[in-house]
Amino acid sequence: MYPVMLKGRAVILREFRSDDAAPSLSLVGDERVTQWLSFDNRDLEAATAMIEGAVARAKLEPRNEYYLAVTLPGDDLIGFARLGLDGVKAAKLGYAIRADQWGSGYATDAVRTLTEFGFRDLGLHRISAAIGPDNAASVAVAERLGMQYEGRIRDHVFTNGAWRDSLLYSVLADEWNTIRSA
Repeated sequence: MYPVMLKGRAVILREFRSDDAAPSLSLVGDERVTQWLSFDNRDLEAATAMIEGAVARAKLEPRNEYYLAVTLPGDDLIGFARLGLDGVKAAKLGYAIRADQWGSGYATDAVRTLTEFGFRDLGLHRISAAIGPDNAASVAVAERLGMQYEGRIRDHVFTNGAWRDSLLYSVLADEWNTIRSA
């Protein structure tokens, strides 16, 4: 399925383009953002490689990830959201929003929109998210959307020079349908 464009309540999720490399630095080059991610800060060269990789993977058949730019209606890149297909009818969810846009509900909107897409259009059974234990805002997003805490994964990610645990959250298709209809 390519290209994908999903409209949330406040944000739009669209395929990355080559010209997104420089704007993506406001996320992947900002320690306030990357402290919560599974990779260290990136410079323009690394950001360009990341975006070019996402653009190329989006066109693979079969597609194994949906790594989408999160934009405001004027096409201002404020984040990303990703479903990495993992196993049978399962996906791992990842997301980040630019630090100057935190607290506006954009992460919740992007994650809700992408989760709905995963269950409705991709026919997924399970979506999980591994979140750094100190990332209270991301935990709140997961819980707000009805994801259930499953446990702690010890030394799950090596980032910023150290091993970090992750808290595992997930939601199943039947749970999502109940949450959505409530």
